[in-house]
Amino acid sequence: MDDPLVIAGREFGSRLVMGTGGAANLSVLERALVAAGTELTTVAMRRMDAGGGTGVLELLRRLGIETLPNTAGCRTAAEAVLTARLAREALGTSWVKLEVVHDDRTLLPDPVELLDAAERLVDDGFVVLPYTNDDPVLARRLEDVGCATVMPLGSPIGTGLGIRNPHNIELIVARAGVPVILDAGVGTASDAALAMELGCSAVLLATAVTRAQDPELMARAMRSAVEAGRSARLAGRIPRRFWAHASSPDVDA
Repeated sequence: MDDPLVIAGREFGSRLVMGTGGAANLSVLERALVAAGTELTTVAMRRMDAGGGTGVLELLRRLGIETLPNTAGCRTAAEAVLTARLAREALGTSWVKLEVVHDDRTLLPDPVELLDAAERLVDDGFVVLPYTNDDPVLARRLEDVGCATVMPLGSPIGTGLGIRNPHNIELIVARAGVPVILDAGVGTASDAALAMELGCSAVLLATAVTRAQDPELMARAMRSAVEAGRSARLAGRIPRRFWAHASSPDVDA
């Protein structure tokens, strides 16, 4: 683990965080998770039986993948806090991916309710990973109240539109003192690579893999893209130039 992702003092060898939604069945999901090499995977607590009714939790346990409960489907801070507390009791983890969306059509975060929920959960001892807009000011406020990461969207959940405002992602990365995880909007591998090239610490995705024609192959592509993007970021890209610049020196110089 030469270049681990570190969140709240814990190290992860993979920088690809997966979601479980949208898979045709558990067998497809298992092959995709293995191909992705993920070590941390989100589970929507309001959409499953924590006792194992869907089999997803048991699958994650068998694969040795850390479960990250999320509050998907919550519209208010009160709902999100309650869901997080129920997840902590059911799964024995104080980690939570915080989602508080304004409506079902856009699934965009509600910034007022999100910030309120984040502050209350941090005060209650949770390690909070909030899904947020690509707003540098809100990202800063979430970090200031004690969130362990900030997770700006590339574009709305499930759209596959990629990163619509890369400059805002760069602004968030430039000021962040916690890991920035690109969350939502990834459509294909080049989107994941771009997120890492912009300086994100990791990428979280689900639909782009689970609803691909070949989820296992797409998961493998996402894994490679995240690794390639991270390497490119660390290597440092050349500056953009307006005019051509010969790669070989002039022999008469």
